[in-house]
Amino acid sequence: MTDSTSDSPLPAQDLQTLRGMADCQSVDLLLSDTNGLLRGKRVTAQSLPAVYRDGICLPMSLIATDITGNTVEETGLGYDIGDQDRICRPVPGSLRPVPWAPQPTAQLLLSMEDGNGAAFAAHPRSVLERVLARFHALGLTPVVAVELEFYLFDARADARGRPQTPPHPLNGERSDRTQVYYLDDLDTHRGFIDAVTAACRQQRVPADTAVAEYAPGQFEINLQHRNDALLACDDAVFLKRTVKAIAQQQGQLASFMAKPFAAQAGSGMHLHVSLLDRAGRNILACSADAPSAALRHAIGGLQHAMSDCLLLFAPHANSYRRFVANAFVPLNDSWGFNNRTVAMRVPHSDAGNTRIEHRIAGADANPYLVTAAVLAGMLDGLQRQCDPGPPVVGNAYTQRPLQSPAWSESIQRFIASEFIARHFGIAFRHIYGQQKRREMLDFQSQVSDLDYAWYLRTV
Repeated sequence: MTDSTSDSPLPAQDLQTLRGMADCQSVDLLLSDTNGLLRGKRVTAQSLPAVYRDGICLPMSLIATDITGNTVEETGLGYDIGDQDRICRPVPGSLRPVPWAPQPTAQLLLSMEDGNGAAFAAHPRSVLERVLARFHALGLTPVVAVELEFYLFDARADARGRPQTPPHPLNGERSDRTQVYYLDDLDTHRGFIDAVTAACRQQRVPADTAVAEYAPGQFEINLQHRNDALLACDDAVFLKRTVKAIAQQQGQLASFMAKPFAAQAGSGMHLHVSLLDRAGRNILACSADAPSAALRHAIGGLQHAMSDCLLLFAPHANSYRRFVANAFVPLNDSWGFNNRTVAMRVPHSDAGNTRIEHRIAGADANPYLVTAAVLAGMLDGLQRQCDPGPPVVGNAYTQRPLQSPAWSESIQRFIASEFIARHFGIAFRHIYGQQKRREMLDFQSQVSDLDYAWYLRTV
């Protein structure tokens, strides 16, 4: 389906995308909830102009459904208001093809409005948009890149119902070794990596580098930096959808779960951020021998905001299993140059490309909310001129006190946080906090297999 009329309601870029898709049949309308899950509708391509013109209605409660897809009544978005609909409108420029679909299909991101036509306070993309507006008011532009780690599993579980690495395509053996950055592992899974790369290219997702990570079946795909943080997060959303879809198409399972195995590395979301002024200069630019004031203040702000924002970086029960020592996961608020044991790393680069790599978030987190939290912390530090202390040289695990964060404490801290209310709004704090509190209570009410193994016959 193409629309060649001059009065089309589609923006020029989206109209061009649609015209480039031969015989497009349907469009997936995607709304990211606070957990990062994509919800929405599938419509015919013929109805797309009406979607751009009028929007579509979706329940407001979708934004804060729990991880199992149930409405969280404590948010106030369910029965209390009659489970009302809200208008959702296309994000201009986000129309992309769905390369793995069996028939020509497009996909389109949505943004939810409140009852007055403004952006809904709890929609993750809008949360980030509000933080970015404060940077732009100061003449600053964040440049952002997202790195995502994930595991590739066999679609079939093992005899205990646990995930297992996929069999080698030639000998059928399953790898149990760790060979970080091992090119043979990339060659073994070349069919998957190449298919993901090709699908990303068709969607204009700038996937840059693929590496075999620190566990069997674990990989990382990096995205190129963008001077539009919203677009950088859109890229991450499309990448996650692509990785999962291609894996399923090839009889495998891709998971961004933070800690699938107790004895193997967890999967993180590392966020790279630099800041440009109105003249296009990176205000963080410096060398390790002479850290700039802006770099130090931004890192100081991230340290100050770390505990309040931890629920955004580690949103689920499983997220906290990732925080173990000697696993390249931050266990304190340390920072340093060219050092992977710290929370805020300044990667090796020339002075002009100085950036902060924020290493706390898990791959299971919502990229819009992680980016909003990181940028809010940096902005707060710049404005208050926070002092981060000296950079760590060497092993941060042995030089700073280690922390063992807990889900319940993160939820309590978030719900009471003045920082969250100030930067993200009281409405978002309430909705997200109550969503996570309900998830925690429901999770804790379950009786696990370990309960039976430890207690059924012994007490």
